[in-house]
Amino acid sequence: MRIDPTKVGDAKVFRTWGWTLALIVSEDIKDALERAGVTGLKFTEVTGPSAISPEERERNRRLIELREQTDAARQAFWRTLGTLDEEVIIPIVVGGNWPARRQVWRVIHRPEGRTLLVTDGLSDFFVDRAEPSVGFGLELALETDEPIKDAEKSWPLMLLAQMGNEIAEHEILREKVKAGFLSMEVAGQGLPEPLLTKEGRVGGLLGMATSTLPGCFIMPAGEVRLVTVKVLMPVELAYLLEHGKLGRDELVRRFAQQGQAHLSRAWRQPVV
Repeated sequence: MRIDPTKVGDAKVFRTWGWTLALIVSEDIKDALERAGVTGLKFTEVTGPSAISPEERERNRRLIELREQTDAARQAFWRTLGTLDEEVIIPIVVGGNWPARRQVWRVIHRPEGRTLLVTDGLSDFFVDRAEPSVGFGLELALETDEPIKDAEKSWPLMLLAQMGNEIAEHEILREKVKAGFLSMEVAGQGLPEPLLTKEGRVGGLLGMATSTLPGCFIMPAGEVRLVTVKVLMPVELAYLLEHGKLGRDELVRRFAQQGQAHLSRAWRQPVV
């Protein structure tokens, strides 16, 4: 991006339309911030002729086009599941192992006071290839019927973010979850105490089918699997680890029998 100072008037700080990742500030604002010793800022010169080659500019244009197409298609699907909260877009984390190097989570309000939190980027195109794709071919979904006051600071979002990052980092986990079920443990720091094992871990079961959510959806570049995340009580996790596949199948049967299905709660009576 390049800015022509003659066209911004007296504006000292502004954000360009359609580009929410950074603020544009004047040179004197930059100098003042640096003199004040403000940390956590990174400045990039955007005044003057562009140093970007025509090839790079075309690639960037293509990436923007892919991002807009991907976002529009996925948001259209999210809206079929409930009311997509347009005001709550969990701040984008840039970097990491997600396909387009951006980590996003969305909040969907569902009937009966339920809240569905979903990853919104595991099915992005791969940014280093700049061509249509569904990335890892999946998105994670965690639904709860507990009230959530601040989604960004909620335990379901913390758990979903950890599991999403594990999926993004390890191909073997992606292959397992796309093939069926996957049990997973993550660090329990900041998560509700009733969910913690003696080792301070939290377990989850990924891939449970439910009649209230589709198992997949279609994007312009292909099919994406919607993978449910069910948080386990410590005794249920221990049961699963002890009995393996048979234990997992029995847990799934009991969850369905008791009407708990894929819903996650910070506390409930274990089914074993």
